[in-house]
Amino acid sequence: MIELDDVQAAAVRLAGVANKTPVVSSRTLDELVAASVHLKAESFQRGGAFKFRGAYNKIASLPQDERARGVIAFSSGNHAQAVAIAARLLGTSATIVMPKDAPAAKLAATRGYGAEIVPYDRWTEDREAIGAQLAEERGLALVKPYDDPLVMAGQGTTALELLDEVPDLDLLVVPIGGGGLIAGCATVAKALRPGMRVVGVEPEAANDTQRSLAAGERVQIELPHTIADGLQSPAPGELTFEVNKQRVDDVVTVSEDEIVDAMVFLFDRMKLVTEPSGAVGIAALLNGRVHGDRIGVVISGGNVGAARFAELLDGRRESG
Repeated sequence: MIELDDVQAAAVRLAGVANKTPVVSSRTLDELVAASVHLKAESFQRGGAFKFRGAYNKIASLPQDERARGVIAFSSGNHAQAVAIAARLLGTSATIVMPKDAPAAKLAATRGYGAEIVPYDRWTEDREAIGAQLAEERGLALVKPYDDPLVMAGQGTTALELLDEVPDLDLLVVPIGGGGLIAGCATVAKALRPGMRVVGVEPEAANDTQRSLAAGERVQIELPHTIADGLQSPAPGELTFEVNKQRVDDVVTVSEDEIVDAMVFLFDRMKLVTEPSGAVGIAALLNGRVHGDRIGVVISGGNVGAARFAELLDGRRESG
């Protein structure tokens, strides 16, 4: 379990390094959902997503000799970019195991930050096994995308900043992939405002955490097909699940079309470019899956290229 002081320690390490991302609101959104809504726009974080917080906290905490040998991570994109940026800032090298079909914008950005990319087939190969093997062969420190206390604590600084700016929220809505972001954020929320509800959002096809919480144990599903590639987890992390089953109040799901509609709303009405994974909280809000009076929503990332955004929009029109 991580606690509030772990997140506060991460905030000290991140001070002056991570961006303090803006909290934005929209009168139109408030009127649509009959609530006061405050969006924590992690799309403005370094690397375009919240992942920088956890990656930097982990790598900065490594012993100097271990850090000097380099780090390795596996990721569909946002964690990859975060580790690459953090490694460069801390004077070390990064190797990233990435799926061959990762979004082109994320692959290009990760290479641009100086990382070596090791491609794999996400449908036939095990990225964790590849990462573990390379870490052992090359003597690299493995930086997991979510299942690590230092990573979870770093992600929790998202909620620490949000509640510092808007302390009287009664509901916090957070996307769920492997569960690191919501684990860190729920830890902060329950410590600072014990009465606040914390609700996670998953794509319908990738509801491994929802199923796991209902079963009371980790449930493994087939690798899901979803446009929200950052939430494409077949099972919750072991450590994240232990935190989330105690501190997360509920998990809801949204459809692919609802995700795209939320992306369009954020773009048109709030001028926020949001990737599918980052838009699920707004999708849940706009479709009545969550309710509150003063609501915080984490927009977890904005790494979607213009061509991919257009492709998703065209697909929505065709299905509609």
